[in-house]
Amino acid sequence: MDESQTPTREPSAAGRAVPIGPDMNSPDPADCAALPGPEVSVRIDRRLRRLLTSVPFASAAPQLGFAVTAYFMALQVQAIDDAAKVANLAIVNVAGAMAAVVTQPLIGVVSDRTRTRMGARAPWMLIGALIGSAGMITAGLSRSIAVLVVAAMIVQFGFNALSGPLSAILPDRIPNRLRGRYSTLAGLGSITAAILGPFLASAFIDRIFLGYGVVAAIILVIVTAFIVWNPESDNRGVPREAFAARTFATSFWINPRRYPDFGWSFLGRILIFGGYFMLLSYQLYLAQGYIGLSTAEAAKIIPLIGAVALPGFLIAILVAGPYSDRVGRRKPLVLFGGLTIAASALIPWLVPATASLFAQGVVATIGFGAFTAVDQALVSEVLPAQENSAKDLGILNIAATLPGGVAPIIAATIVHLFGSYGALYPTAAVVALLGALAVLPIKGVR
Repeated sequence: MDESQTPTREPSAAGRAVPIGPDMNSPDPADCAALPGPEVSVRIDRRLRRLLTSVPFASAAPQLGFAVTAYFMALQVQAIDDAAKVANLAIVNVAGAMAAVVTQPLIGVVSDRTRTRMGARAPWMLIGALIGSAGMITAGLSRSIAVLVVAAMIVQFGFNALSGPLSAILPDRIPNRLRGRYSTLAGLGSITAAILGPFLASAFIDRIFLGYGVVAAIILVIVTAFIVWNPESDNRGVPREAFAARTFATSFWINPRRYPDFGWSFLGRILIFGGYFMLLSYQLYLAQGYIGLSTAEAAKIIPLIGAVALPGFLIAILVAGPYSDRVGRRKPLVLFGGLTIAASALIPWLVPATASLFAQGVVATIGFGAFTAVDQALVSEVLPAQENSAKDLGILNIAATLPGGVAPIIAATIVHLFGSYGALYPTAAVVALLGALAVLPIKGVR
Protein backbone atom coordinates (compact mmCIF):
# COMPACT_ATOMS: atom_id res chain seq x y z
CA MET A 1 0.00 0.00 0.00
CA ASP A 2 1.25 3.50 -0.81
CA GLU A 3 2.35 5.39 2.32
CA SER A 4 0.22 8.37 1.33
CA GLN A 5 -2.83 6.13 1.58
CA THR A 6 -1.90 4.61 4.92
CA PRO A 7 -4.09 5.92 7.76
CA THR A 8 -2.33 7.75 10.55
CA ARG A 9 -2.29 6.07 13.93
CA GLU A 10 -2.85 7.37 17.43
CA PRO A 11 -2.53 5.61 20.77
CA SER A 12 -5.80 4.22 22.08
CA ALA A 13 -7.05 4.12 25.64
CA ALA A 14 -5.84 0.55 25.78
CA GLY A 15 -2.30 1.65 25.00
CA ARG A 16 -2.19 0.32 21.45
CA ALA A 17 -2.27 2.02 18.09
CA VAL A 18 -5.68 2.46 16.53
CA PRO A 19 -5.95 3.38 12.84
CA ILE A 20 -7.70 6.60 11.97
CA GLY A 21 -10.22 6.35 9.13
CA PRO A 22 -9.35 8.21 5.93
CA ASP A 23 -12.56 10.29 5.90
CA MET A 24 -13.14 10.95 9.58
CA ASN A 25 -11.36 12.00 12.74
CA SER A 26 -12.19 8.99 14.93
CA PRO A 27 -11.03 5.38 15.23
CA ASP A 28 -11.94 3.00 12.47
CA PRO A 29 -15.00 1.00 13.60
CA ALA A 30 -13.29 -2.29 12.89
CA ASP A 31 -10.69 -1.45 15.48
CA CYS A 32 -13.18 -0.05 17.94
CA ALA A 33 -14.57 -3.58 18.11
CA ALA A 34 -11.41 -4.65 19.93
CA LEU A 35 -11.41 -1.91 22.51
CA PRO A 36 -12.12 -3.29 25.99
CA GLY A 37 -14.95 -2.34 28.29
CA PRO A 38 -18.70 -1.88 27.79
CA GLU A 39 -18.34 1.89 28.13
CA VAL A 40 -16.81 2.28 24.66
CA SER A 41 -19.17 4.08 22.30
CA VAL A 42 -18.88 3.12 18.64
CA ARG A 43 -19.53 5.92 16.22
CA ILE A 44 -21.27 4.76 13.06
CA ASP A 45 -19.32 6.52 10.32
CA ARG A 46 -20.34 6.80 6.68
CA ARG A 47 -18.62 3.62 5.57
CA LEU A 48 -20.18 1.54 8.31
CA ARG A 49 -23.58 3.11 7.70
CA ARG A 50 -23.34 2.15 4.02
CA LEU A 51 -22.55 -1.42 5.04
CA LEU A 52 -25.52 -1.57 7.40
CA THR A 53 -27.83 -0.10 4.76
CA SER A 54 -26.76 -2.32 1.89
CA VAL A 55 -26.04 -5.66 3.58
CA PRO A 56 -29.72 -6.78 3.46
CA PHE A 57 -29.60 -6.60 -0.32
CA ALA A 58 -26.23 -8.34 -0.58
CA SER A 59 -27.33 -11.10 1.81
CA ALA A 60 -30.53 -11.52 -0.20
CA ALA A 61 -28.63 -12.19 -3.44
CA PRO A 62 -27.37 -15.77 -2.81
CA GLN A 63 -30.53 -16.77 -0.94
CA LEU A 64 -32.67 -15.52 -3.80
CA GLY A 65 -30.69 -17.76 -6.13
CA PHE A 66 -31.08 -20.77 -3.80
CA ALA A 67 -34.82 -20.20 -3.23
CA VAL A 68 -35.76 -19.69 -6.86
CA THR A 69 -33.63 -22.62 -7.99
CA ALA A 70 -35.17 -24.91 -5.35
CA TYR A 71 -38.71 -23.91 -6.39
CA PHE A 72 -38.08 -24.41 -10.09
CA MET A 73 -36.11 -27.64 -9.65
CA ALA A 74 -38.90 -29.28 -7.65
CA LEU A 75 -41.26 -28.57 -10.54
CA GLN A 76 -38.69 -29.68 -13.14
CA VAL A 77 -37.97 -32.95 -11.30
CA GLN A 78 -41.67 -33.71 -11.06
CA ALA A 79 -42.20 -32.92 -14.75
CA ILE A 80 -39.33 -35.22 -15.80
CA ASP A 81 -40.44 -38.25 -13.73
CA ASP A 82 -43.40 -37.81 -11.40
CA ALA A 83 -43.22 -41.36 -10.01
CA ALA A 84 -39.61 -40.98 -8.83
CA LYS A 85 -39.76 -37.30 -7.82
CA VAL A 86 -38.93 -37.86 -4.12
CA ALA A 87 -35.77 -39.85 -4.79
CA ASN A 88 -34.70 -37.69 -7.73
CA LEU A 89 -35.13 -34.44 -5.80
CA ALA A 90 -33.03 -35.94 -3.00
CA ILE A 91 -30.28 -36.74 -5.51
CA VAL A 92 -30.33 -33.20 -6.90
CA ASN A 93 -30.27 -31.65 -3.42
CA VAL A 94 -27.50 -33.94 -2.16
CA ALA A 95 -25.27 -33.14 -5.13
CA GLY A 96 -25.81 -29.44 -4.58
CA ALA A 97 -25.17 -29.68 -0.86
CA MET A 98 -21.92 -31.58 -1.38
CA ALA A 99 -20.70 -28.79 -3.64
CA ALA A 100 -21.69 -26.25 -0.98
CA VAL A 101 -19.87 -28.14 1.77
CA VAL A 102 -16.60 -28.06 -0.18
CA THR A 103 -16.99 -24.48 -1.35
CA GLN A 104 -17.51 -22.55 1.90
CA PRO A 105 -14.26 -23.47 3.73
CA LEU A 106 -12.22 -23.71 0.52
CA ILE A 107 -13.12 -20.23 -0.69
CA GLY A 108 -12.79 -19.03 2.90
CA VAL A 109 -9.16 -20.15 3.03
CA VAL A 110 -8.42 -18.69 -0.38
CA SER A 111 -10.08 -15.35 0.37
CA ASP A 112 -8.21 -15.07 3.69
CA ARG A 113 -5.00 -15.29 1.66
CA THR A 114 -6.12 -13.12 -1.28
CA ARG A 115 -4.26 -9.84 -1.79
CA THR A 116 -5.63 -7.51 -4.49
CA ARG A 117 -6.41 -3.87 -5.16
CA MET A 118 -10.06 -4.78 -4.45
CA GLY A 119 -9.23 -6.42 -1.13
CA ALA A 120 -9.71 -10.03 -0.03
CA ARG A 121 -13.48 -10.55 -0.19
CA ALA A 122 -14.82 -8.55 -3.15
CA PRO A 123 -13.15 -10.54 -5.97
CA TRP A 124 -14.58 -13.84 -4.72
CA MET A 125 -18.01 -12.36 -4.17
CA LEU A 126 -18.10 -11.24 -7.80
CA ILE A 127 -16.72 -14.54 -9.11
CA GLY A 128 -19.23 -16.46 -7.04
CA ALA A 129 -22.15 -14.40 -8.34
CA LEU A 130 -21.07 -15.03 -11.95
CA ILE A 131 -20.68 -18.79 -11.43
CA GLY A 132 -23.99 -19.11 -9.57
CA SER A 133 -25.82 -17.16 -12.27
CA ALA A 134 -24.31 -19.42 -14.93
CA GLY A 135 -25.61 -22.41 -12.96
CA MET A 136 -29.12 -20.94 -12.99
CA ILE A 137 -29.03 -20.56 -16.75
CA THR A 138 -27.83 -24.17 -17.03
CA ALA A 139 -30.73 -25.28 -14.83
CA GLY A 140 -33.16 -23.43 -17.07
CA LEU A 141 -31.89 -25.41 -20.06
CA SER A 142 -32.01 -28.78 -18.25
CA ARG A 143 -34.19 -31.54 -19.65
CA SER A 144 -32.88 -34.46 -17.58
CA ILE A 145 -32.09 -35.28 -13.96
CA ALA A 146 -28.39 -35.62 -14.80
CA VAL A 147 -28.18 -32.05 -16.14
CA LEU A 148 -30.18 -30.76 -13.19
CA VAL A 149 -27.65 -32.40 -10.86
CA VAL A 150 -24.78 -30.60 -12.61
CA ALA A 151 -26.70 -27.32 -12.58
CA ALA A 152 -27.48 -27.66 -8.86
CA MET A 153 -23.78 -28.17 -8.12
CA ILE A 154 -22.80 -25.09 -10.14
CA VAL A 155 -25.46 -22.97 -8.42
CA GLN A 156 -24.39 -24.12 -4.96
CA PHE A 157 -20.69 -23.69 -5.69
CA GLY A 158 -21.18 -20.21 -7.09
CA PHE A 159 -23.53 -18.72 -4.54
CA ASN A 160 -21.65 -20.28 -1.63
CA ALA A 161 -18.45 -18.76 -3.05
CA LEU A 162 -20.35 -15.47 -2.84
CA SER A 163 -21.88 -15.91 0.60
CA GLY A 164 -18.72 -17.17 2.35
CA PRO A 165 -16.62 -14.01 1.81
CA LEU A 166 -19.75 -11.90 2.33
CA SER A 167 -20.26 -13.42 5.79
CA ALA A 168 -16.61 -12.66 6.64
CA ILE A 169 -17.39 -8.94 6.47
CA LEU A 170 -19.00 -9.30 9.91
CA PRO A 171 -15.81 -10.18 11.84
CA ASP A 172 -13.66 -8.16 9.42
CA ARG A 173 -15.39 -4.79 9.63
CA ILE A 174 -18.19 -4.74 12.20
CA PRO A 175 -17.64 -3.77 15.89
CA ASN A 176 -18.78 -6.30 18.49
CA ARG A 177 -21.40 -3.96 19.88
CA LEU A 178 -23.08 -3.66 16.47
CA ARG A 179 -22.89 -7.28 15.41
CA GLY A 180 -26.41 -8.09 16.54
CA ARG A 181 -27.73 -5.21 14.46
CA TYR A 182 -25.65 -6.19 11.46
CA SER A 183 -26.66 -9.83 11.85
CA THR A 184 -30.30 -8.72 11.99
CA LEU A 185 -30.00 -6.75 8.76
CA ALA A 186 -28.12 -9.56 7.01
CA GLY A 187 -30.70 -12.08 8.19
CA LEU A 188 -33.49 -9.74 7.14
CA GLY A 189 -32.22 -9.81 3.58
CA SER A 190 -31.44 -13.52 3.38
CA ILE A 191 -34.67 -14.83 4.89
CA THR A 192 -36.85 -12.30 3.06
CA ALA A 193 -35.28 -13.56 -0.16
CA ALA A 194 -35.84 -17.18 0.90
CA ILE A 195 -39.50 -16.42 1.63
CA LEU A 196 -40.27 -14.25 -1.38
CA GLY A 197 -38.09 -16.20 -3.83
CA PRO A 198 -40.77 -18.83 -4.51
CA PHE A 199 -43.38 -16.04 -4.78
CA LEU A 200 -41.27 -14.34 -7.45
CA ALA A 201 -40.60 -17.66 -9.18
CA SER A 202 -44.31 -18.48 -9.31
CA ALA A 203 -44.78 -15.58 -11.74
CA PHE A 204 -42.64 -17.57 -14.22
CA ILE A 205 -44.18 -20.99 -13.62
CA ASP A 206 -44.86 -21.42 -17.35
CA ARG A 207 -41.60 -19.73 -18.42
CA ILE A 208 -39.02 -21.30 -16.17
CA PHE A 209 -35.99 -20.45 -18.31
CA LEU A 210 -36.97 -16.77 -18.38
CA GLY A 211 -37.46 -16.86 -14.61
CA TYR A 212 -33.96 -18.22 -14.07
CA GLY A 213 -32.51 -15.53 -16.35
CA VAL A 214 -34.34 -12.62 -14.72
CA VAL A 215 -33.30 -13.65 -11.20
CA ALA A 216 -29.68 -14.25 -12.26
CA ALA A 217 -29.55 -10.73 -13.70
CA ILE A 218 -30.99 -9.26 -10.48
CA ILE A 219 -28.36 -11.05 -8.40
CA LEU A 220 -25.48 -9.79 -10.55
CA VAL A 221 -26.71 -6.19 -10.33
CA ILE A 222 -27.09 -6.38 -6.52
CA VAL A 223 -23.65 -7.88 -5.91
CA THR A 224 -21.88 -5.47 -8.25
CA ALA A 225 -23.60 -2.48 -6.65
CA PHE A 226 -22.69 -3.70 -3.14
CA ILE A 227 -19.01 -4.09 -4.04
CA VAL A 228 -18.86 -0.65 -5.66
CA TRP A 229 -20.68 1.06 -2.78
CA ASN A 230 -18.64 -0.67 -0.07
CA PRO A 231 -15.10 -0.87 -1.45
CA GLU A 232 -12.47 -2.76 0.49
CA SER A 233 -9.04 -1.33 1.09
CA ASP A 234 -6.17 -2.33 -1.16
CA ASN A 235 -4.54 -5.13 0.84
CA ARG A 236 -1.63 -6.01 -1.43
CA GLY A 237 0.80 -4.78 1.22
CA VAL A 238 -0.62 -6.98 3.96
CA PRO A 239 1.77 -9.88 4.74
CA ARG A 240 0.60 -13.48 4.63
CA GLU A 241 2.10 -16.76 5.70
CA ALA A 242 3.92 -18.89 3.16
CA PHE A 243 1.69 -21.60 1.70
CA ALA A 244 2.19 -25.10 3.12
CA ALA A 245 0.09 -27.98 1.80
CA ARG A 246 -0.10 -29.77 5.15
CA THR A 247 -1.09 -26.62 7.02
CA PHE A 248 -3.68 -25.89 4.34
CA ALA A 249 -5.20 -29.38 4.65
CA THR A 250 -5.26 -29.45 8.45
CA SER A 251 -6.75 -25.95 8.65
CA PHE A 252 -10.14 -27.38 7.69
CA TRP A 253 -10.31 -29.25 11.02
CA ILE A 254 -11.10 -27.35 14.21
CA ASN A 255 -10.86 -29.54 17.29
CA PRO A 256 -14.16 -29.31 19.21
CA ARG A 257 -12.41 -30.38 22.43
CA ARG A 258 -10.02 -27.46 22.16
CA TYR A 259 -12.74 -25.07 20.99
CA PRO A 260 -15.93 -26.48 22.56
CA ASP A 261 -18.00 -23.35 21.97
CA PHE A 262 -17.24 -23.60 18.26
CA GLY A 263 -18.23 -27.29 18.31
CA TRP A 264 -21.54 -26.70 20.12
CA SER A 265 -22.35 -23.82 17.81
CA PHE A 266 -21.70 -26.05 14.79
CA LEU A 267 -23.90 -28.83 16.19
CA GLY A 268 -26.74 -26.49 17.10
CA ARG A 269 -26.65 -24.87 13.68
CA ILE A 270 -26.69 -28.11 11.73
CA LEU A 271 -29.63 -29.49 13.72
CA ILE A 272 -31.78 -26.34 13.62
CA PHE A 273 -31.15 -25.87 9.91
CA GLY A 274 -31.74 -29.60 9.44
CA GLY A 275 -35.15 -29.53 11.10
CA TYR A 276 -36.13 -26.43 9.15
CA PHE A 277 -34.97 -27.68 5.74
CA MET A 278 -36.36 -31.17 6.23
CA LEU A 279 -39.81 -29.67 5.79
CA LEU A 280 -38.88 -26.78 3.50
CA SER A 281 -37.25 -29.05 0.88
CA TYR A 282 -40.40 -31.17 0.56
CA GLN A 283 -42.97 -28.43 1.14
CA LEU A 284 -44.43 -28.85 -2.34
CA TYR A 285 -44.74 -32.61 -1.98
CA LEU A 286 -46.06 -32.40 1.60
CA ALA A 287 -48.87 -30.17 0.39
CA GLN A 288 -49.78 -32.81 -2.18
CA GLY A 289 -49.03 -36.11 -0.43
CA TYR A 290 -50.12 -35.26 3.14
CA ILE A 291 -52.61 -32.41 2.84
CA GLY A 292 -54.13 -33.67 -0.43
CA LEU A 293 -53.73 -30.67 -2.75
CA SER A 294 -53.29 -31.02 -6.49
CA THR A 295 -49.99 -30.10 -8.14
CA ALA A 296 -51.44 -26.82 -9.45
CA GLU A 297 -52.94 -25.94 -6.06
CA ALA A 298 -49.73 -26.74 -4.20
CA ALA A 299 -47.62 -24.70 -6.63
CA LYS A 300 -49.82 -21.67 -5.90
CA ILE A 301 -50.19 -22.21 -2.15
CA ILE A 302 -46.49 -22.57 -1.28
CA PRO A 303 -45.47 -19.03 -2.36
CA LEU A 304 -48.53 -17.62 -0.57
CA ILE A 305 -47.42 -19.27 2.68
CA GLY A 306 -44.16 -17.36 2.46
CA ALA A 307 -45.95 -14.06 1.83
CA VAL A 308 -48.30 -14.60 4.79
CA ALA A 309 -45.37 -15.54 7.04
CA LEU A 310 -43.28 -12.50 6.12
CA PRO A 311 -44.74 -9.99 8.66
CA GLY A 312 -44.04 -12.33 11.59
CA PHE A 313 -40.52 -12.88 10.34
CA LEU A 314 -39.91 -9.13 10.03
CA ILE A 315 -41.11 -8.51 13.57
CA ALA A 316 -39.02 -11.35 14.98
CA ILE A 317 -35.79 -10.41 13.25
CA LEU A 318 -36.12 -6.66 13.83
CA VAL A 319 -36.75 -7.18 17.54
CA ALA A 320 -34.32 -10.03 18.26
CA GLY A 321 -31.09 -8.60 16.85
CA PRO A 322 -31.17 -5.12 18.42
CA TYR A 323 -32.48 -6.61 21.67
CA SER A 324 -29.53 -9.02 21.87
CA ASP A 325 -27.14 -6.08 21.37
CA ARG A 326 -28.88 -4.07 24.09
CA VAL A 327 -28.87 -6.80 26.74
CA GLY A 328 -25.65 -8.45 25.58
CA ARG A 329 -27.23 -11.91 25.37
CA ARG A 330 -27.41 -14.22 22.33
CA LYS A 331 -28.14 -17.71 23.66
CA PRO A 332 -31.72 -17.21 24.92
CA LEU A 333 -32.86 -15.93 21.53
CA VAL A 334 -31.17 -18.78 19.64
CA LEU A 335 -32.85 -21.20 22.06
CA PHE A 336 -36.22 -19.52 21.51
CA GLY A 337 -35.82 -19.72 17.74
CA GLY A 338 -35.00 -23.43 17.75
CA LEU A 339 -37.84 -24.32 20.12
CA THR A 340 -40.32 -22.33 18.02
CA ILE A 341 -39.27 -24.12 14.83
CA ALA A 342 -39.68 -27.45 16.61
CA ALA A 343 -43.16 -26.54 17.86
CA SER A 344 -44.27 -25.35 14.42
CA ALA A 345 -43.65 -28.79 12.88
CA LEU A 346 -46.32 -30.33 15.10
CA ILE A 347 -49.15 -28.14 13.76
CA PRO A 348 -49.80 -29.87 10.38
CA TRP A 349 -48.97 -33.25 11.90
CA LEU A 350 -51.79 -32.90 14.43
CA VAL A 351 -54.20 -31.09 12.08
CA PRO A 352 -53.56 -32.00 8.40
CA ALA A 353 -55.25 -29.10 6.61
CA THR A 354 -54.32 -26.24 4.30
CA ALA A 355 -54.76 -23.76 7.15
CA SER A 356 -52.24 -25.76 9.18
CA LEU A 357 -49.65 -25.32 6.42
CA PHE A 358 -50.08 -21.57 6.73
CA ALA A 359 -49.94 -21.73 10.54
CA GLN A 360 -46.80 -23.87 10.45
CA GLY A 361 -45.16 -21.49 7.98
CA VAL A 362 -45.92 -18.44 10.12
CA VAL A 363 -44.72 -19.98 13.40
CA ALA A 364 -41.60 -21.55 11.86
CA THR A 365 -40.66 -18.29 10.17
CA ILE A 366 -40.97 -16.36 13.43
CA GLY A 367 -38.62 -18.86 15.06
CA PHE A 368 -36.21 -18.83 12.16
CA GLY A 369 -36.23 -15.03 12.14
CA ALA A 370 -35.27 -14.84 15.82
CA PHE A 371 -32.64 -17.54 15.33
CA THR A 372 -31.13 -15.94 12.21
CA ALA A 373 -31.02 -12.45 13.74
CA VAL A 374 -28.76 -13.59 16.56
CA ASP A 375 -27.02 -16.75 15.35
CA GLN A 376 -24.63 -14.97 12.99
CA ALA A 377 -23.56 -12.64 15.79
CA LEU A 378 -23.14 -15.59 18.15
CA VAL A 379 -20.93 -17.60 15.79
CA SER A 380 -18.77 -14.55 15.06
CA GLU A 381 -17.88 -14.51 18.76
CA VAL A 382 -16.75 -18.15 18.98
CA LEU A 383 -14.27 -18.09 16.08
CA PRO A 384 -10.83 -19.49 17.07
CA ALA A 385 -8.74 -16.92 15.15
CA GLN A 386 -9.57 -13.52 13.63
CA GLU A 387 -7.00 -13.89 10.83
CA ASN A 388 -8.77 -17.04 9.61
CA SER A 389 -12.29 -15.65 9.98
CA ALA A 390 -13.51 -16.45 6.47
CA LYS A 391 -12.22 -20.03 6.65
CA ASP A 392 -13.66 -20.62 10.12
CA LEU A 393 -16.99 -19.08 9.14
CA GLY A 394 -16.90 -21.28 6.05
CA ILE A 395 -16.63 -24.34 8.29
CA LEU A 396 -19.50 -23.09 10.45
CA ASN A 397 -21.53 -22.36 7.33
CA ILE A 398 -21.26 -26.04 6.42
CA ALA A 399 -23.79 -26.46 9.22
CA ALA A 400 -26.15 -24.19 7.29
CA THR A 401 -25.58 -25.76 3.86
CA LEU A 402 -25.10 -29.45 4.66
CA PRO A 403 -28.70 -29.91 5.89
CA GLY A 404 -29.89 -28.91 2.43
CA GLY A 405 -28.37 -32.16 1.17
CA VAL A 406 -28.66 -34.45 4.17
CA ALA A 407 -32.23 -33.47 5.11
CA PRO A 408 -33.72 -34.63 1.77
CA ILE A 409 -32.02 -38.03 2.16
CA ILE A 410 -33.41 -38.41 5.68
CA ALA A 411 -36.80 -37.16 4.52
CA ALA A 412 -36.94 -39.55 1.57
CA THR A 413 -35.92 -42.44 3.84
CA ILE A 414 -38.63 -41.58 6.37
CA VAL A 415 -41.30 -41.30 3.67
CA HIS A 416 -40.21 -44.69 2.30
CA LEU A 417 -40.10 -46.44 5.70
CA PHE A 418 -43.40 -45.11 7.02
CA GLY A 419 -45.20 -44.84 3.69
CA SER A 420 -46.40 -41.37 4.60
CA TYR A 421 -45.22 -37.79 4.38
CA GLY A 422 -46.75 -37.14 7.80
CA ALA A 423 -43.83 -38.78 9.62
CA LEU A 424 -41.58 -35.92 8.50
CA TYR A 425 -43.24 -33.51 10.91
CA PRO A 426 -42.39 -35.15 14.27
CA THR A 427 -38.92 -36.04 12.99
CA ALA A 428 -38.23 -32.41 12.08
CA ALA A 429 -39.56 -31.30 15.48
CA VAL A 430 -37.14 -33.58 17.36
CA VAL A 431 -34.15 -32.51 15.24
CA ALA A 432 -34.86 -28.79 15.74
CA LEU A 433 -35.41 -29.34 19.47
CA LEU A 434 -32.00 -30.97 19.86
CA GLY A 435 -30.46 -28.11 17.91
CA ALA A 436 -32.00 -25.56 20.26
CA LEU A 437 -30.68 -27.40 23.33
CA ALA A 438 -27.15 -27.56 21.86
CA VAL A 439 -26.72 -23.83 22.49
CA LEU A 440 -26.91 -24.28 26.27
CA PRO A 441 -23.32 -25.62 26.82
CA ILE A 442 -21.74 -22.62 25.05
CA LYS A 443 -19.83 -20.72 27.73
CA GLY A 444 -18.04 -17.92 25.88
CA VAL A 445 -21.25 -16.17 24.83
CA ARG A 446 -24.13 -15.22 27.12
